[in-house]
Amino acid sequence: MTEFSYIDTQLHAESCSIPDLAERHGTPLYVYSRAAIEANWRAFNQHLPSPHRACYAVKANGNLAVLQVLARLGAAFDVVSGGEIARVLRAGGRAEHIVFSGVAKSHEEIAYALQVGILQFNVESVAELERISQVASATSQVARISLRVNPDVDAKTHPYIATGLEANKFGIPMRDAVAAFRLASQLPGLEVIGVDCHIGSQLTELSPFLDAMDRMLALVDELNDAGIEITHLDMGGGLGVTYADETPPNVSDYIKAMLTKLDDYPQLALYLEPGRAIVANAGILVTRVEYFKPSEKKDFVIVDAGMNDMLRPSLYQAFHRIENVNQNQHTSTTGKPCDVVGPVCETGDFLGQDRQLQAAEGDLLAVFGAGAYGFAMSSNYNTRVRPAEVMVDGEQDYLVRARETLDDLWQHERLLEHEC
Repeated sequence: MTEFSYIDTQLHAESCSIPDLAERHGTPLYVYSRAAIEANWRAFNQHLPSPHRACYAVKANGNLAVLQVLARLGAAFDVVSGGEIARVLRAGGRAEHIVFSGVAKSHEEIAYALQVGILQFNVESVAELERISQVASATSQVARISLRVNPDVDAKTHPYIATGLEANKFGIPMRDAVAAFRLASQLPGLEVIGVDCHIGSQLTELSPFLDAMDRMLALVDELNDAGIEITHLDMGGGLGVTYADETPPNVSDYIKAMLTKLDDYPQLALYLEPGRAIVANAGILVTRVEYFKPSEKKDFVIVDAGMNDMLRPSLYQAFHRIENVNQNQHTSTTGKPCDVVGPVCETGDFLGQDRQLQAAEGDLLAVFGAGAYGFAMSSNYNTRVRPAEVMVDGEQDYLVRARETLDDLWQHERLLEHEC
């Protein structure tokens, strides 16, 4: 991602010096590039003319400023909670551009979504179908729905982010799909408009997408024979990005391959739900080295960011490139492989393992590819405040989330009024 590059040996985000940002905003610090977000979005949007559409997956990074940038570009949004609906609206997104996914929508969330007038619900089960019908009918509203079908396709990705196998909790099994659509067409308060699937995340090959699409189009044919007309096919998200040496398909090739399969289906619009592909490589996590700890077998670079700030390496064994922010920084490493570890009291608290990295106490390190599922999955474990977030725009930087304070952490807690 060219928006993060070295200028005179010092890492910059667009035209902003990372050491300057760290000096003013502290560390750990998430830094996002507006130019990168916009470029990634346009790479999708330019190949999806109306009625096709891309819906940004808010779960990847829901910072209000990130959503605002995308809303101003006319983005639609894929959400998985009532809170994400509210977040999109607060950022300037339009309700009629919101697709509501997720397996456990509550009565309150469904009612709220209907009240604000979202585009559609992506329904994950027959039980949910019946609940949406009940809530919509009780308020004399009509809920537009698309049924999420599980095509039982192996996405060839980490098991925690594979979602298209029958063993996963998501979607209606393909064998039950026609019956579910028939039920949906009969229930009051529902308008069936689409069918969707999502087979997983961080996919680096086209074949799983195209295999799933073939199965979904066969279902569309079967539904048409049953008198159920579908207006769009939502193929979800999942296109991978380059963290290390992955070579995911080019966005244009990915979309072109799918649109080609729709040549014989002029009635179908294609929906996609990119998240990681929009923001992952548009963000970095900046962390400062607290200690350098040599040992016989490997060295440890101990930094001020932990698994509570960036969970992906611990949860998914995910690889993120880590580099010294200053290429000419004096170093103390011995040349042995080193682990970059944090302050959290867990052996699993690491940002990278077995790396060839030169770093000394006080150095700044950049963890690349941190824009997706970085801050979004952060926590206050070990009573640690969550990092600040900054967005850069050319030579300007904007604090888009202030660093938490300790008082923030316990503002909703209460001491017992009487001794036990």
